[in-house]
Amino acid sequence: MDFIHSSGVQMTRYLQEHYQGSQGWFLFISFAADLRNTFFILFPIWFHLCEAVGVKLIWVAVIGDWLNLVFKWILFGQRPYWWVYETSYYGNASTPVIQQFPVTCETGPGSPSGHAMGSAGVYYVMVTALLSTLRQHRRSPFQQHRCLRGVLWMSFWGVQLSVCLSRIFLAAHFPHQVITGVVSGMAVAEAFRHIHAIYDASFRRYLGITLFLFSFALGFYLLLKALSVDLLWSVEKAKRWCERPEWVHIDTTPFASLLRNLGILFGLGLALNSQMYLESCKGKMGQQLPFRLSCIAASLLLLHLFDSFKPPAKVELLFYVLSFCKSAAVPVAAAGLIPYCVAQLIGRQKEKLL
Repeated sequence: MDFIHSSGVQMTRYLQEHYQGSQGWFLFISFAADLRNTFFILFPIWFHLCEAVGVKLIWVAVIGDWLNLVFKWILFGQRPYWWVYETSYYGNASTPVIQQFPVTCETGPGSPSGHAMGSAGVYYVMVTALLSTLRQHRRSPFQQHRCLRGVLWMSFWGVQLSVCLSRIFLAAHFPHQVITGVVSGMAVAEAFRHIHAIYDASFRRYLGITLFLFSFALGFYLLLKALSVDLLWSVEKAKRWCERPEWVHIDTTPFASLLRNLGILFGLGLALNSQMYLESCKGKMGQQLPFRLSCIAASLLLLHLFDSFKPPAKVELLFYVLSFCKSAAVPVAAAGLIPYCVAQLIGRQKEKLL
C-alpha cells in the first residue's frame, strides 16, 4: 500500500504544481459535490418536478453515505495530508510537500471517497431519470435521441472526473479512493432502480430503517471499541497534522455525517406521511406547473436561509442532536410545509377573484 499511497501523493503534487491556477475551480467542485447540496438544492427541485426522482435521490444519498461510513470504518483508509508525515516509506529522503486547503482536513478515514461516492450516486439517478423521460416521450429522430444520450453520459463522466481530480488536488484522497467511491456510488444508485418499496413506504418503515441504521453503526462502533479498536482514530490524526486548527470541523466527523443523513431520511418519512403533503402535493393543485414552480422557488429560498444556521459546536452531543433536527426539518419544509402554505395562498387568491 505504501507504493500506492506514494504514487497518489505524487499525483497530488503534480496537480498542485501544474494546475495551481485552477485552485478556485477545484474548491468549487468539491463544494458542489457535497451531499448538503443534494439535500438543500437538488432534492426540492426534483421532488416538485418528478416526485419519484426526488425520493430516490434522498434514499441513494443517505444509504450510500451510510455504506460509505461503514466501508471507511472497515478499510481504515489513510488520507494524503497526514500520511506523508507519518509514513516511513521515504526513509532518509525528504518528505514530499503538499499544500493543504480549508476543505482538506476532513476527520474521517479516507477510503472510499464520500464526495466521489455521493456525487456518482446522485448524478447517476438524475441521468437515468432524464434518459427514462426521453424514452417515454421520444418524438425526435433516433440519431438525435442517441446524441442526447451521449451528451448526458459524457456530462456524467465529466462531473465524476472533476470531482475525483478535485479531491486529489486538495490532498483529501488518494486516486484509488476516489475510483472506489465512484464505482460504489453507481452500484448503490443502480440497486435502487430495482427497489420500488421506497415510493410508498409508511412512516413506521422510515422510522424502523432510521433506527436500524443508527443502531447498526453505533453497535459496530461500540463492539470494536470493546475490542480495543478505536474507529475514531482518524480524528486525532486530522487534529495533529492539519496546518490550521480552525480547518478541522466537527461536522466532518463520522457521527456528524451519520446523524445528518439519518435526520434527512427521518424527515422525508415524516413529510410524505403528513396531512400537509396529502392536501397539497397529492391534491389537484399538485399537478399544476405554476404550483410546482412556486414550491421550488420558495423551497430554495427558505432552505438557503435555513442552511445559514450552524449548530453550536462546543458541546458535541448538542451539536449532533441539533444537526439531526436541522436535517429532519429540510424535507419536512420542502415536501410538506412549503407546498401546504403555497397551496393555501393560491387557494385564497382564487377565492378573492371569485
